[in-house]
Amino acid sequence: MSTFASEVKHECTTLEVHREHARSELTALIRMNGSLSIHQQDFILNIQSENAGIARRMFSLLRDHFDAQCELLVRRKMKLKKNNVYIVRCRHKVSEILKALNIFDGTLLNQEVSADILDDRQLMRSYLRGAFLAGGSVNSPSASSYHLEIYSNYESHNESLMEMMNAFDLNARTIQRRNGYIVYLKEAEKIAEFLAIIGANQGTFKFEDVRIVRDMRNSVNRIVNCENANLNKVIDAAQRQVEAIKRIEEEEGLDALPERLQIVAEFRLKNPDLSLQELGDNLPGGPISKSGINHRLRRLVQIAKAYDE
Repeated sequence: MSTFASEVKHECTTLEVHREHARSELTALIRMNGSLSIHQQDFILNIQSENAGIARRMFSLLRDHFDAQCELLVRRKMKLKKNNVYIVRCRHKVSEILKALNIFDGTLLNQEVSADILDDRQLMRSYLRGAFLAGGSVNSPSASSYHLEIYSNYESHNESLMEMMNAFDLNARTIQRRNGYIVYLKEAEKIAEFLAIIGANQGTFKFEDVRIVRDMRNSVNRIVNCENANLNKVIDAAQRQVEAIKRIEEEEGLDALPERLQIVAEFRLKNPDLSLQELGDNLPGGPISKSGINHRLRRLVQIAKAYDE
């Protein structure tokens, strides 16, 4: 079943990019999902993904922008998950490719994002896209909470991702997880901005559409709940007022009240469902203000309570 995160990733894998942006995106993908081995004194680069579209993306970028001779392999997991694992394997010009990406220190894949990427906002966009493809996830905008994250194995790389995201004012934060680190976003507006930054325009539009509808529905529900709560308060208050007036009537009769209280008491008994505003507007001999009618009704309740003292 397709998820919102998989839809965003699929869109990102269809974007056409120029060579420099392909380099930046590949740098993130290889740094996060790549591994090196040696066979017969030659380096072998394996880049792994559980997403077939992302694997094809890596294969195409390497072939089209580095003329790399790679192969695309499929392995089936034998443990709990039954998902296929896709491996892009390069046996030729590995050192040349990695040095061109400034990701190779001679023996290992380094984790330091180069200054040429950190100093260029457009290259940062491509790097963040590669990082999201390699280790990112995002909740559906219809979920109970908004959340986007990118997982990294190394703290220094995680800090670089946060630095790049916050260069776009995304208010990204980091936290250590078991076996790694994540940089994450919690604000809906910032998540939408991130999707736009990495080029997932369709994902951005869908996220915003669903979010707006959801937020509007929540707003309507809050208004309705507030109105219902206020209505319940009005009903409860009216019921107390009617009971107080009936108690006065039983104890000494409404005729014993001052005229202005007697008028209000009789009118409330005849109109138990009217609001204070409606009572004041339609009171015989009125109208009087809402605060005025409220003051007289409170006085009637006090008189009734005095019978129990």
